[in-house]
Amino acid sequence: MPDRDAARNRSLAVPILMICIGALFLYRIWQPAFQPFAVIKVYWPLALIFIGLGKMWDSVQGAKKTRANISIGATVGVLLFVLVIVVLLWRGNAFSRDGRYDRQIDHISEVRDLQGATSLSAVITMPAGELNLSGGTSHALDGDFDYSAAWSRPSIDYHVSGTNADLDISQDNHGPTLGPDNNTWRVQLNDKVPVEVEIKMGAAQGNLKLREMNLKRLTVNMGVGQVNVDLTGDRAADADVEIHGGIGQAKIRLPKNVGVTVDAKGGIGAVTTHGLKQVDGNYVNDALGHAPHTLHVQVAGGIGNIDLSVEP
Repeated sequence: MPDRDAARNRSLAVPILMICIGALFLYRIWQPAFQPFAVIKVYWPLALIFIGLGKMWDSVQGAKKTRANISIGATVGVLLFVLVIVVLLWRGNAFSRDGRYDRQIDHISEVRDLQGATSLSAVITMPAGELNLSGGTSHALDGDFDYSAAWSRPSIDYHVSGTNADLDISQDNHGPTLGPDNNTWRVQLNDKVPVEVEIKMGAAQGNLKLREMNLKRLTVNMGVGQVNVDLTGDRAADADVEIHGGIGQAKIRLPKNVGVTVDAKGGIGAVTTHGLKQVDGNYVNDALGHAPHTLHVQVAGGIGNIDLSVEP
């Protein structure tokens, strides 16, 4: 009786998975640039779903099996999983004709000149991905954009009116696609003229290095993700910063030699501080009231943590 139960429960699911895993590693030895793990990392739960459905089918059908006493449902389930992974890798261009791994990432570089403008207003709208913003350019904009098939080409709208330049960067989502996804922006703004920046992020990570920028005002509205804001260094004038967080985390580095006052209110998460003291409900540094310029910061967190630290 035990032998019959063992035979009835036998399937080819595990051997097929072992063969496929071995084949992937072997192919990677031949083609070191081949990287299937990004797809497998995302879609591996499909194996549990397909195999589970197969076992349910076996149970409902009275554990039907082939003449070799092999359970049909679980075997078909793992075969479907393998087929889906192959399709995902193919659609993601993991297998290319020349043997190289290609994620079909498009790249564009954009440059806009000041054209005599003495101030800059920028609005950056990023639905998802990674935004790396900094100063460090003599142009109004110096940007590099990498994006996969899920995203449209970033739209750059720039015009100068009088002495002020207006910059608008946005992007549309084409919807979910098969295979690896990528959306990375590297945006440099002018570090000499006064700059006002408004950032709207969805499910994204923002790395905002504003140390070199002549920042006048910064507004960040984030949905799901993390924002890292570097406001350290000296300031030529007062500046206002507003950060409204959704579900995620905000890490903000603050200057030592510029006056700082922070009105921070967390949601479910906590507010942690380093190098600040609390006065009248706000967090302030030692330079407040002594330095010629002040950085006014308002942070409202949703479900997440707010981390405030003063540069050493």
